[in-house]
Amino acid sequence: MRDIFLDLSIRSVKLNFLRSLLACIGIVIGVVAISSMGMLGANMQLSVKEQLSANVNTVMISSDVVRTTTTAGTATTSQGITKSQLMDIRNAAGQNEVIPFHRTSTQFTIGSTDGRGGIYGMDPNDISKFLTLDEGDNMRGANDALVGSTIASNFNLKIGSRIKIGQKDEPSRPVVRVSGILAARGFASDGINTDNAIIVPDTWYTDHYGDKDVYGQVNVIVKNVDTISDVEAAIDDKVNRKTQVIRIQDASSRLTSITATLGTITTFILAIGGISLVVAAVSIFNVMMMSVNERVQEIGILLSIGTEKGEVRRMFLYEAFILGIIGAGFGGICSLVIGYSVVSAMIGNTAYFFLPDSIMYVPYGMIIGIVVCVVSGLYPAWKASNMDPIDALRSE
Repeated sequence: MRDIFLDLSIRSVKLNFLRSLLACIGIVIGVVAISSMGMLGANMQLSVKEQLSANVNTVMISSDVVRTTTTAGTATTSQGITKSQLMDIRNAAGQNEVIPFHRTSTQFTIGSTDGRGGIYGMDPNDISKFLTLDEGDNMRGANDALVGSTIASNFNLKIGSRIKIGQKDEPSRPVVRVSGILAARGFASDGINTDNAIIVPDTWYTDHYGDKDVYGQVNVIVKNVDTISDVEAAIDDKVNRKTQVIRIQDASSRLTSITATLGTITTFILAIGGISLVVAAVSIFNVMMMSVNERVQEIGILLSIGTEKGEVRRMFLYEAFILGIIGAGFGGICSLVIGYSVVSAMIGNTAYFFLPDSIMYVPYGMIIGIVVCVVSGLYPAWKASNMDPIDALRSE
């Protein structure tokens, strides 16, 4: 049997079509904001997680102290892993790969264009253990270098291109030749971000930057990820015997930390999107109050012929629910289109868009939109059901 109060609610929405449409638009905007921002945050997390998970078997070791040395009467400070500490790390790591490298930030010039990026000094034999060449060959000559994908793209580099390393005002700057271009890595969890970097042989690095007995970082690539905790403990016992001189991290801990941070950012973005639903809630509340005020005599008649208060309340809640269903439905459809565009523009990769962790924000946004509508209609519905029938019939 059809509910007559539902029919009365549908009639009211149709009679006040323009007003109802404007209220629905508010819900549409709110649902789109919640859903698209949620999908953007989810795609950020999934993208970063995929990139970081590639190096989950890597232990990263950096210095926890600053060493002070004196050269020609001048005090200098350097921070890094010493050769003796590197030997202890190798002994503790056992059969696992140990990769030390130097690193700094540098200016460079390609043709007449200046740039800035990282520079890593590595043993050429270590390159193939964790980096992938997209084009060209590994470093063979003393002045060969590998460049990251971002630098290669931005400066239109080819195999054989020349790069001047160092400040532009330096009288004599060393030149390296591009022997290979590395595949894009994105944000790597092993602390080696090569996309905007130049890789040079470790001998070239120490010849031009000195401090050949100190490494910026040492990575241990663990063959069996299940033993990563044992490897970390062995290195800690071997090197940090008396005091802590090195800091040990593994990629999984960085992954947890970074994804937690991204989760917080996503929550903040959703909160911003939720502001639009607050505005929509005020709009729905206003529409429902106007509907109650315009239908006072109708409410008086219903109450005077024996209609129960709960049925009157239900009639107005139906109306709020209908507005919520219409607004949330259109909002869900728009969320897919707008969310896809936002993710494509902001991240540049929509591979994760239709995964459950991302697409779930569409029904979430729709449910929140409907709930907001119904909650906004509670007070108007309560006010309508508690009117005095005689006063209602007397109203103009």
